[in-house]
Amino acid sequence: MTIPSADGFIMPAEWEPHARCWMAWPCRKETWGDRLEAATKAYADVARAIAEFEPVTMVCNPGDATEASLACGQGIDILPLEIDDSWTRDTGPTFLVDCRGRLAAVNWRFNAWGEVYRHYLHDADLARRIADRVKAARFDAPFVLEGGAIHTDGEGTLLVTEECLLNPNRNPHMTKAQIEAGLRDYLGVAKVIWLAGGLEDDMTDGHVDNVACFVRPGMVLASSEDDPSDGNYAVLEENIDCLSDATDASGRQLKVVRMPQPRRRDHHGRRLALSYLNFYLANGAVIMPAFEVPQDERAYRILRDLFPDRKVVQVAASDILVGGGGIHCITQQQPAV
Repeated sequence: MTIPSADGFIMPAEWEPHARCWMAWPCRKETWGDRLEAATKAYADVARAIAEFEPVTMVCNPGDATEASLACGQGIDILPLEIDDSWTRDTGPTFLVDCRGRLAAVNWRFNAWGEVYRHYLHDADLARRIADRVKAARFDAPFVLEGGAIHTDGEGTLLVTEECLLNPNRNPHMTKAQIEAGLRDYLGVAKVIWLAGGLEDDMTDGHVDNVACFVRPGMVLASSEDDPSDGNYAVLEENIDCLSDATDASGRQLKVVRMPQPRRRDHHGRRLALSYLNFYLANGAVIMPAFEVPQDERAYRILRDLFPDRKVVQVAASDILVGGGGIHCITQQQPAV
């Protein structure tokens, strides 16, 4: 079996043109409880916001197709497929491209974030089904990984966290060096920058998409906290120090832009992993979360200044965070080729 990098495939940056956005309809009652209806409304709001800029396909359990169609409205494709949960960043394929205009997809092994949930066989097979549906060359990776745990500049540099990728609930049989080799093989990257960790009480064990992301080659946006007594202060400062000292695959010193955390919010005794970095880059737009706190306006201005050629659209995301993720977590871009 060949590997993507040997065949010339790379993971493109998220700001490259998209053919489509993939999402999945909320359905796991264990996740949402009495907030399921609110979650479906929030997902529909995100889908409609993205659909203003690029096509959206909403995967849903067959029994939810009518509900999803009515909630999302016209212009959003509904695809009935058996699923367990609604986080396509992690359960969908990671798409790749090559210089010949071919599309490929990595089908990572999925174990529900270290077996947080027992029933996930449908989600573990979703990436394969989507990849086959769009006729992408498929590469089945031999290790566990989620799409929210990686972020690339599209030019050979990858951001990850040690907290997540080295967690024994993912790949206990692999060393750090072996995991890094796998990332190089399956994403076509040349350099992996290992950050310390993610947000406090993050059920994903520290996904990088809550704490750092490229906004262009050579520039990284990083979550930050001003209050030393906050539970996230130390790890976010350590991440920023690491990024400030790092160079990318081309040897450029990284420029780091700070993004303040939203005000803390708890749900059932657990801190929600609120982050303004958990946004989706659509064609010509930034679909960003709003949490109805004073920091929303400042975060909006920061993203507007960083992406002057895109329209910044804020969508209420608190009801999504109750389930354990944000706007980036519930979306997966398919690159245009």
